[in-house]
Amino acid sequence: MLINILLPYKEKFSKNKASSVSLTVANNLQFSKYKKQIRVFGHNLKDPMYKDNFVGIDNSWNFLKSKNENIAQEMCKVINHDQNMRQLIEIHNRPYLVKKIYSKIKGTNLITLFLHNDPLEMKGSFSINDRKNLLLRLDKIFCVSNYIKKRFLDGIKDDLDKVVVLYNGVVRSQKVMPKKLKQIIYVGRIVKEKGVDLFVEAIKEIYKDFKDWNFKIIGTPRLGINKLDQFSRKIKHDFETLGDRAEMLGFVNSEDLRHIMSETSIIVIPSRWNEPFGLVAAEAMSNGIAIVSSNSGGLPEIISDNGILIDQINSKKISKNLKQILSNTSMLRELQKKSWENFNFNSKKISSILDDHRKELFSKN
Repeated sequence: MLINILLPYKEKFSKNKASSVSLTVANNLQFSKYKKQIRVFGHNLKDPMYKDNFVGIDNSWNFLKSKNENIAQEMCKVINHDQNMRQLIEIHNRPYLVKKIYSKIKGTNLITLFLHNDPLEMKGSFSINDRKNLLLRLDKIFCVSNYIKKRFLDGIKDDLDKVVVLYNGVVRSQKVMPKKLKQIIYVGRIVKEKGVDLFVEAIKEIYKDFKDWNFKIIGTPRLGINKLDQFSRKIKHDFETLGDRAEMLGFVNSEDLRHIMSETSIIVIPSRWNEPFGLVAAEAMSNGIAIVSSNSGGLPEIISDNGILIDQINSKKISKNLKQILSNTSMLRELQKKSWENFNFNSKKISSILDDHRKELFSKN
């Protein structure tokens, strides 16, 4: 059998520019027992991860053609060329491509969809009718959280046993909990919906009272591009004006980020929007970081009672909780211990679950 993974055009399947979808695919691929039978189709680039598995697609000469549709079309050509073998197609985060791929694929191949974002805000799954059609055309739909699954099934009574939750996996590199510095961080895009401005306001409240602590913001408005817009420039100015212990690092490659997270004591995840999963939270737990987070979207599923979850988050609530933790060493240690010991999103485990689903699909059909 062959497994064909379709990435969205905007995904950069490279070590230093990978966002959550590419990271999840790479982490699952690393531990899959079907690794030699997997092809990853995506936008062509010079330094892809897993070069033996990656199939880079160049942009069409027709500049009016959708870049996502172009990758999908080229993938279908490759699949139809191998008609002697039954194949599985795994579409990531582009529900509107399902109908097009379904109509182009020859034979009795299997098609699944992975939803990393709210389906009610995505082209091809907005309406109940859209989602009912997806259920009819697809063999399985994977959702990154129960929150996303509930959103997909909103208004639908029968999921035909096709909709399942498959959490994103994270590679834990340490065998024992790493030693910590007195450091609090924010990791994510520098945009209002992520609540980075709430982090800045909260740190303003505690900065002078905790003079032996350092504070960092890691991220840019757009992943992998160290270019600031008006909002992010203001964030940088307001944050770094606090003093030498407050620094906005901008984009940091995955290796450097792992190092920073391993030595960080506390992370704040102040999202205003409903996070579909919360990869940063899972990564924080894999490093034994104490978590202060908004109680929204998929975040409470990931963090559970292993961190502090804040309803209707604002800067005052964040600063109040941070003051409490920083003034109580045993509370800090307990939150770090819970985070480390209850990490349950190991990529090896998640990859094995996905492989079981793949095996079941091939054996059933």
